[in-house]
Amino acid sequence: MKHKKIFCMVMMTLLVSFLIAHNGALASIEEAKVLSKGLADVSSEVKPVVVNISSVKIFQSRQMAPELDPFFKDHPFRFFFGDEFFERFRQAPGERRQYRQQGLGSGFIVDKRGYILTNNHVVQDADEITVTLADRRTFDAKIIGTDPKSDLAVIKIEGKDLPVAKLGDSDKIRVGEIVLAVGSPFGLMQTVTSGIISAKGRANVGIADYEDFIQTDAAINPGNSGGPLINLDGEVIGINAAIVTRSGGYQGIGFAIPINMAKIIMDDLIQRGKVTRGWLGVSIQEITDDLAKSFGLEKPQGVLVADVTEGSPADKAGIKRGDVVMGLAGKEIQDVAHLRNQVAALEPGQTVEISVIRDGKKKTMRVTIGTLSAPGLAVVDAVKKLGLEIQDLTPEIADRLGYEGQEGVLVTNVVPGSPGQLAGLERGDLIQEVNRMKVTDVDSFNQVLAKAIESKSVLFLVRHGEYSRYLVMRMK
Repeated sequence: MKHKKIFCMVMMTLLVSFLIAHNGALASIEEAKVLSKGLADVSSEVKPVVVNISSVKIFQSRQMAPELDPFFKDHPFRFFFGDEFFERFRQAPGERRQYRQQGLGSGFIVDKRGYILTNNHVVQDADEITVTLADRRTFDAKIIGTDPKSDLAVIKIEGKDLPVAKLGDSDKIRVGEIVLAVGSPFGLMQTVTSGIISAKGRANVGIADYEDFIQTDAAINPGNSGGPLINLDGEVIGINAAIVTRSGGYQGIGFAIPINMAKIIMDDLIQRGKVTRGWLGVSIQEITDDLAKSFGLEKPQGVLVADVTEGSPADKAGIKRGDVVMGLAGKEIQDVAHLRNQVAALEPGQTVEISVIRDGKKKTMRVTIGTLSAPGLAVVDAVKKLGLEIQDLTPEIADRLGYEGQEGVLVTNVVPGSPGQLAGLERGDLIQEVNRMKVTDVDSFNQVLAKAIESKSVLFLVRHGEYSRYLVMRMK
């Protein structure tokens, strides 16, 4: 009898465990169904506002003399020198052919008047832009404004009954939230992928001048650029802009521009056709552990002021070299990129509070934001004449290229046949001086170059790896 009771108790326990497990499995399946339905509902709501963007660049190239085609096509040195080298010699003078280079990307409608937000690199230098909606309507589009520094652009179509995206608040996003990416990867329109927010506040990636990226593992591929990153409320929280990949396709790391940054730039582009950024007038650097101890900080936090421009908004507000900026306009400052973005987003003429730590004590001052002056057209033209593309040297790039502890601007591209290439400049070179004047970033490079553009030649001090040399470039 005793054994029988024990047997019954064991069987009852097993039965209860089975029912609990079974009911738990059923509950999990039901929860999964609810989530699945929610994702489908959000996708259906968002897809109509997402558009496919096809851009065309038209350029002309000299046509090869027909009798030279076999010679250049099968030349044994082509393997060693590459196609580009032979293209310079296989063209027949005076004979030109028109070519059309096509690009694909995505965007989304932000206004019933037909304004569409996308990436600058999707429409940059485009001669023709065609927009296709989810309902297959097709429109010619025109560029309203572009901002290469943030890689954003606004284009416009003329259409009726246009759906409009809901814009969210990217300041409220949290790592781990489920998100959807919508766009036209490889030209496959209305493609939806899902993932999570992997990180936020990513900077120094080397994609744009102003970076505050949302990182996501939602699948993003070529063609997704300019499309929206969506939260589960169906709101746009970011604009998909780039991926980190060694294969050319998705490998789990994508970057999106926060919608709060994009809203400010978008409004400027629509209203003014250009972006106006705030200016503080300080040189800043990251706080390391050693610097934190030297300045009496409990931990590395804030941003160190290395220099203050005379007569600048910071100078007038009383900010001094050695101050540690902790907050601006009510927001805590995390690092150099964060402070730079916060200042740039402020309206010139706006007066805000800035908090610093000076000699171990917290001080709060009021500063009236100035206007960041863009390089003059003459400077931009001079850089183009030299055939150079440059960017600031970030700590990550410096570490990768062996430029730790160095200052200057990094050469990211040299146009074949340009004065820069003829003088010996190469991609990856670090320009440290222009006409014997030190340059530390793109802004200082532009300022010094502006004084040198009247001369027929420009002297550069260039570092390549471990060695430095002077190069003279003649202006065409």
